Amino acid sequence: MRRGRQLTYLFIGVVTAALAAVILGIPLNDGLQLVAISFAVSAVIGLVGRAMLNRLRSTRLAVQGLVVIFVAVGATLGGALVAARAMFVSAHDLKALFVVMVGAGTMATFAATHLAREVDRASRSLGDVARQIGMGAATLDMSPKKVPEELARLGVELQEMSARLDEARLRTQRVEQSRREVIAWVSHDLRTPLARMRAMVEAITDGVIDDQPTVDRYHVAMLGEVERLGGLVDDLFELSRIQADAVRLTLEPVVLAELVSDTIASARITAEHKGVQLTGDAFDQNAMAELSIPEMARVLHNLLDNAIRHSPPGGEVRVAVDSSGDEVVVSVTDQCGGIAEHDLDRVFDLAYRGDLARSPIETTAGMSPVTSGGGLGLAIAKGFVEAHHGIIAVRNEGCGCTFTVCMPRWKPQTLTSKPA
Repeated sequence: MRRGRQLTYLFIGVVTAALAAVILGIPLNDGLQLVAISFAVSAVIGLVGRAMLNRLRSTRLAVQGLVVIFVAVGATLGGALVAARAMFVSAHDLKALFVVMVGAGTMATFAATHLAREVDRASRSLGDVARQIGMGAATLDMSPKKVPEELARLGVELQEMSARLDEARLRTQRVEQSRREVIAWVSHDLRTPLARMRAMVEAITDGVIDDQPTVDRYHVAMLGEVERLGGLVDDLFELSRIQADAVRLTLEPVVLAELVSDTIASARITAEHKGVQLTGDAFDQNAMAELSIPEMARVLHNLLDNAIRHSPPGGEVRVAVDSSGDEVVVSVTDQCGGIAEHDLDRVFDLAYRGDLARSPIETTAGMSPVTSGGGLGLAIAKGFVEAHHGIIAVRNEGCGCTFTVCMPRWKPQTLTSKPA
């Protein structure tokens, strides 16, 4: 393929030179002779230059660039002189032509040397950028005023790639840290209910507990521990789906007020047991979104469970549904005492458990703004919301914090009947 391109370039050059001779009115024989001489000399000098480049393949780019310039200048100078000599130009004219060619060749050499130095400097800068890739974003000056435009663009692309690699490395480190935290928290949350159930089973088996009321209470407690383990397993399964990008949603238009009301009803027993008042503002019945009901119900359940768990007895959890423009918004406001500002951006991180800000009414200081399990509830909620192309966020408000879920509003298709 390369040889074919070279023959194509040679053919184009010969045809171009012949057309130039015809246009300038040079006799056919003289034109053919000039073309043959110039291309013969150029071919010889080009072969010599190619041999030199093969020997200098491992040298600096600037040296190879100088060889290319010398070949170009030498081919032009040699072809012109040999052609002039063959056409029996007078000695004076030949000398004049030689002087002009030497002057032009000298200036071309100086220009080539300067360009070679610039190319060499630019290549060293690119080398510096390449060495910094993986060690942090490069900060070298690669503006077109400092280096050739093509190399400047390449340098900028290398710098951007270095920055992206640096960001990817940081994300990988955060994911690895989250993975370790998940393993630690899940191991703890698995051991605790298992240890409790083992202790109760041993107490019943060894006859330490033999009165029926206590045995029945132990059975209820063990059932609760089993449910807790089942919830943790469910969390891990949902999280694995999210991380593997295997969430498949069955979307349908849903009135959010109805879905939120059902979720509040199911969470009311937990709230009453904790002594937390669970209330819902006047829901916007026109707030509709295209949702997958199981996943969105899980999101709402996790948010309510999180709010109830971190609100003190006698506190209030308030839920609202509203629509604004092209979005519908579900908000859950608790009285957890607030979240430290530096933790707000990390609340939805996998297995993250930050300390809540303290307040006079806070009775659960030191607890984290996450649901039960290994800190998976809010991470799962975020994954499901983003799978719906929505946004989940948190902010401090009053003596607690507000979690908001913003979803694209569903707009029914307007059907128009065709005229008869």
